[in-house]
Amino acid sequence: MLGLFARATLRPGMVKPCRLVRPVTRIQVRSLSHQEGLPKLPVPPLKQTCERYLAMLEPIVSEEELEHTRKLVEEFLKGGVGERLQKGLERRARKTDNWLSEWWMQSAYLDSRMPVAVYTSPGVVLPRMHFQDRQGQMRFAAKLIAGVLEFKKMIDTETLPVEYLSKKPLCMDQYYQILSSCRIPGPKRDTVVNHSIGKTAPTHITFFILDVYNSDGTPLTVDQLYMQLEKIWNTSLQTNKEPIGILTSQHRNTWGKAYNNLIKDKTNKESVRAIQKSIFIVCLDAPMPRVSDELYPSRVAAQMLHGGGARWNSGNRWFDKTLQFIVGEDGTCGLVYEHAPAEGPPIIFLIDYVVKCMQRTEMVRSPMVPLPMPQKLRFNITPEIKRDIEKAKQNMNIMVHDLDVKVLKFSHFGKNVPTQHSLSPDAFVQMALQLSYFRMYNMCCSTYESASLRMFKYGRTDVIRPTTVDSLKFVQAMQDTSEQNPERLALLQKAVQTHKENTYDTIHGQAIDRHLLGLKMQGIEDLTSMPEIFMDTSFAVGNHFNLCTSQVGSKTDCVMCFGPMVPDGYGVCYNPMAEHINIAITAFNSCEETNAAKFAQAVEDALVDMRALLEDSAAAK
Repeated sequence: MLGLFARATLRPGMVKPCRLVRPVTRIQVRSLSHQEGLPKLPVPPLKQTCERYLAMLEPIVSEEELEHTRKLVEEFLKGGVGERLQKGLERRARKTDNWLSEWWMQSAYLDSRMPVAVYTSPGVVLPRMHFQDRQGQMRFAAKLIAGVLEFKKMIDTETLPVEYLSKKPLCMDQYYQILSSCRIPGPKRDTVVNHSIGKTAPTHITFFILDVYNSDGTPLTVDQLYMQLEKIWNTSLQTNKEPIGILTSQHRNTWGKAYNNLIKDKTNKESVRAIQKSIFIVCLDAPMPRVSDELYPSRVAAQMLHGGGARWNSGNRWFDKTLQFIVGEDGTCGLVYEHAPAEGPPIIFLIDYVVKCMQRTEMVRSPMVPLPMPQKLRFNITPEIKRDIEKAKQNMNIMVHDLDVKVLKFSHFGKNVPTQHSLSPDAFVQMALQLSYFRMYNMCCSTYESASLRMFKYGRTDVIRPTTVDSLKFVQAMQDTSEQNPERLALLQKAVQTHKENTYDTIHGQAIDRHLLGLKMQGIEDLTSMPEIFMDTSFAVGNHFNLCTSQVGSKTDCVMCFGPMVPDGYGVCYNPMAEHINIAITAFNSCEETNAAKFAQAVEDALVDMRALLEDSAAAK
């Protein structure tokens, strides 16, 4: 396996979740010129959030629990505690560019002690490529690197087109965080460093540094990159075989201790710094065991998330690196990205851009200049580091065996069908997920759908809550044999409309989840006792997301995937194309109640049944 760091960074292999809800338009304006004019994220009215919080709980908690929570909410509103925290939050909003962004980065990512692999880092599965050998792999990797460097040029010159949603410009800051950045483990909290200021020019391979710019600042051509990759591959055959990168897959506290031990050695420290400073990583993976065409997308999704285990490609990663492209000798390709700096849409835009670049015919003649030998990164492996690596291998293998992945290529229809019936494709898929879960478990659950807050300066995400009283009525009607189709359709339309309204509120900064987080964080900063509303059973149930979902649409026929948010839950990411839908579903094998393949079948059945409902009602008119 080879990892390349593109100083850009690359690596050869040792053989062993947000989405925007509506279409985004891009206009050719300097992408940072509008930043100062973006509005600040608002603090929603306290009473509004409390009312919406109770409405969100109604379909997922018992009447008894809800009644208890109503009293706590009333006390929170009228007893002065809520108002005091709200005023503190409003003060913070006046003094900062974004009252949420720092707290969100910390609580969602940097404070989390779970491994980033599987638990927070999404993968992206690209269509299978037609090469089946090392030369094809190298040629593809060379074109990919060249495409990313073209994207980087737009970043460096600030000529990235500004995205617009409903004619409003979106914050482009995340695009400037995905290259040359890396997460660094800490004993209690991690940090993210960005080395894009100033000139850096390498990519990485297990581990080699590949300088991707000539001395005059021009990027290497595809042919030059290919020749450099060949040099790396030939040299890698004599390299040490310790998969040092597997350390980055550990629990963050464990990796933090191993990291401090690793960088005590000067050579190791320099090698780690080179990885951190690189533009991105290319992982040249060894071929994985062959599986059937039906299982192939699911196997690739797992490979993107964790590498397949210590015996395969899991050591051919540096999971702390923001951007790692993965190119397998068997035609497998995709990426995995560390989630702290950015959401899915900038990553998908990069993929669409690079794929388009790679489809162009290469016309550039390579200058006849000798290129320096790519630098191999060396690590001195002490017995203690060796023990850390062995432990990481064991833990990675446990994680690999626990992750249950199913990629559903739903081919019956795409967003064309709901659109023909004047229904939002996103809301339609979400109602199918609600129906699937209800059919499997005879109940509905707390559901998370991420939505972008990029209408606001430094905006990240908030949560659309797809489980509503209206969605519950719809799924109950679908299971009630006494209900007629016209009534079911009316309930579907109502549920879809409610979802649409909730989506609108969320992307305009009026959702409840980040506001409640802000009130809670404000209480912690004020050093006051935690308000009872946050210690309540209902609050725990409402934040136990058995369904963690995201629509990540792209022009490329790909699908993003991520692990479940809770031990007994599902991670569901979907990309609705015109005439088919790519859906990636994950669960944990250690939970007897969940099964990714069964849930995928339930989703397929629900989508087909919902189309039949639409067509039956249309025919009856």
